[in-house]
Amino acid sequence: MTQPLPAGTLSGRTALVTGSSRGIGADTARYLAQAGANVVINFRNKAPRAEKLAAELRELGVEVLVVGADLTDRASVDEMFAAVRETFGHLDLLVLNASGGMEGGMAEDYALTLNRDAQVGTLESALPLLEDGSRVVFVTSHQAHFIRTTPTMPEYEAVALSKRAGEDALRERVGELSERGIGFVVVSGDMIEGTITATLLERANPGAIATRRESAGKLYNVSEFAAEIALAAVEPIPADHTRLVGDISSFGGE
Repeated sequence: MTQPLPAGTLSGRTALVTGSSRGIGADTARYLAQAGANVVINFRNKAPRAEKLAAELRELGVEVLVVGADLTDRASVDEMFAAVRETFGHLDLLVLNASGGMEGGMAEDYALTLNRDAQVGTLESALPLLEDGSRVVFVTSHQAHFIRTTPTMPEYEAVALSKRAGEDALRERVGELSERGIGFVVVSGDMIEGTITATLLERANPGAIATRRESAGKLYNVSEFAAEIALAAVEPIPADHTRLVGDISSFGGE
């Protein structure tokens, strides 16, 4: 992994990454810890994997808190932030990475519950811990960010619409966040090779990843995209609060 942030950049800071026991979330947590941040690893049902990551990050000399929480359960989320308060006292960075909706066996409205309602609920629970100078990063995809003007694969449409709904709901809070001195930025990426979503899409629509790779010229992998999320934690926030990662030439306006 190429470290995007110099060592010590985030020393003394505390970051929570939702859905960080694996994939993009785990690599984001690694980058933040390598930059000196204390890290809160959130997981839903991958406790052993989360603990293994925590042990790895502690070797870097940072503090790590592992907290299991179902983001669709507000009481569970409140308990997570209570643990953060008890351990660290405050939070400097909240990375809203966890999302889903393509899993089997879930309720019909699960995608909207997780990708919109749970994102807003998590932010609301975190607000008492976020101080002046802190930042919130929401992770999404181009297929969701541009869904109003650019159709996506039918298999992904419900997820894309729910993630865009979540992005919109969070953007409605930008004024309130700014008044508190809290920054907000959306990090949107093209299809990311090696993610669970890409695997599920490929299973439902064989050849989809290769087709998109050919169209875009390059698709980021998990580590590369996580590096961009880590950078979003410290780099100046664009005027439109949006950091676009990867090719967007085939997408219309927002």
